[in-house]
Amino acid sequence: MPSSNSPYYAFAALLANAGHPVSPAELHGVLLGRSCAGAGFDPEPWLADAQEVLGDVPQDNVRQALIGLQEMVKAELSSGDFTVVLLLPGDEAPLEERALALGQWCQGFLSGFGLTVRDSALSTEATEVLQDLAAIAQVQSALEDSEDGESDYMEVMEYLRVAPLLLYGECAKAPVAPSPKPSLH
Repeated sequence: MPSSNSPYYAFAALLANAGHPVSPAELHGVLLGRSCAGAGFDPEPWLADAQEVLGDVPQDNVRQALIGLQEMVKAELSSGDFTVVLLLPGDEAPLEERALALGQWCQGFLSGFGLTVRDSALSTEATEVLQDLAAIAQVQSALEDSEDGESDYMEVMEYLRVAPLLLYGECAKAPVAPSPKPSLH
């Protein structure tokens, strides 16, 4: 039985009780994706993007949870640590459930990143990370409930805890707009 005090299940219950049949993993993926693409951390655009995913205006308690989630992501991305914490079911959940959430997280990340990224060329490394995420989003059913499946899942998790930081470093830390150059008249 999943631990009800885990942030994932607490957020899932909050969303379900508010009538939003959305995975917390997908929402976190969208948030991290848009943040890594350079969306910044102003809560209003995030809440607008979250509303698109939720399909409705979030109630106050959901709104507060979304803002809290954004604060957590902002702290992780700006801390200088080299990993992020993914909002996924804990290790006690069945592998099938964790793999499904992992796929939803990747799809959310790609969606959030794609909505936000500017039309600038990405490095080969960044493009490969996005291709990896797209591939991971498709493999959830391939992770079988076996020793290999468990170790494959852990490897993918480790990769996903560092991969977003490469994209964040490339896309979000770059100056958004060049400062205006003095004009010569």
